[in-house]
Amino acid sequence: MKRRISFPRVEGTASRQAHADMPEGTYEREISKEGFFGPASMFHHKHPPTGWVEFEGPLRPHAFDLNRLPSANASPWAAAEVLRNANVRVRFWSAAASMDHLVRNADGDDLLFVHTGAGEFFCDYGHLSIRAGDYVVVPRGTMWRVEVREPMSVLMIEAVNSSYELPDKGLLGGHAIFDPAMLDTPTLDAAFVAQQADDRGAWQVRIKRNQAISTVTYPFNPLDAIGWHGDLSVARINVKDIRPIASHRYHLPPSAHTTFVAQRFVVCTFTPRPFETDPGALKVPFFHNNDDYDEVIFYHAGNFFSRDNIGPGMMTLHPCGFTHGPHPKALKNMLVQSKPATDEYAVMIDTRDGLEITDAAQQVEWEGYVDSWKPKEPG
Repeated sequence: MKRRISFPRVEGTASRQAHADMPEGTYEREISKEGFFGPASMFHHKHPPTGWVEFEGPLRPHAFDLNRLPSANASPWAAAEVLRNANVRVRFWSAAASMDHLVRNADGDDLLFVHTGAGEFFCDYGHLSIRAGDYVVVPRGTMWRVEVREPMSVLMIEAVNSSYELPDKGLLGGHAIFDPAMLDTPTLDAAFVAQQADDRGAWQVRIKRNQAISTVTYPFNPLDAIGWHGDLSVARINVKDIRPIASHRYHLPPSAHTTFVAQRFVVCTFTPRPFETDPGALKVPFFHNNDDYDEVIFYHAGNFFSRDNIGPGMMTLHPCGFTHGPHPKALKNMLVQSKPATDEYAVMIDTRDGLEITDAAQQVEWEGYVDSWKPKEPG
């Protein structure tokens, strides 16, 4: 059992409620343990904590335009890897044509997030139609392939040597955010039966293990199941089926939007929600030290209200160890917003261990991102 050193107190000029009723003219910064779940303190500053004029060294924030990665790949295993550590590997796969082979991941579960396009997903368990905004959880060892209906781009988040689970929703109950009944599973439908008749003479299954590919060739289509039973399957949910938690008097931390958990990282989803309406409540993300976790956000669709010059298909990385928060443009709306609700969709990955930036990601980095918080010159 953890016994944290914890003693709530107030020192100097400070609000007693986090993220609300701050002293006039101040900017709040949170420092916390366990990514918003552990002990925390809120500081009130005279200046925005991101008002740096220079930022040098490996902790600088990064932004990558994944739209600029090399053209489409026939196999997801050929997709560009952009970020990785021992527990998670992140790829961005562009698929312009249907796969002519099957794949299987022997390293861990995959989470596919369909950013653009649409297709038919065939796997051991059956058939699913997939479209933009879909999460598809693929258990380790599953054979699968995609028939493309519209050119697709897919964010692939691999849980290395672990499995995806649903978060503990605590007092909210198991039906909050999304009811597990909303998870769709593949079916052995007419489309699945029809694809079994595709007898091309030889079928390849490309199996990834320890980042090396083994190829197994069959003289028949291996997706030839006529039935199955059990409690393990591929699962799908669309971001539009996620109902975010909202609070009209208190700006909730990102952890309130957790969608999936795996070993030493979590995946959260930002979806449209009402802005806080209490006059004293913050209406933008609060400044916080990026302690204990690296934070990655993939921007899917909409207007990303806390960021400037960031568009769909881009990804940001804020390494553990420095303070970050809304851009200066968003900070102007700290207490008053011009519209009643957000309209953004984004996927966040928080990793307990530091992430490595690959060469592919460096090739599409926006080098000016670190300077986007700098105070603007007068005039």
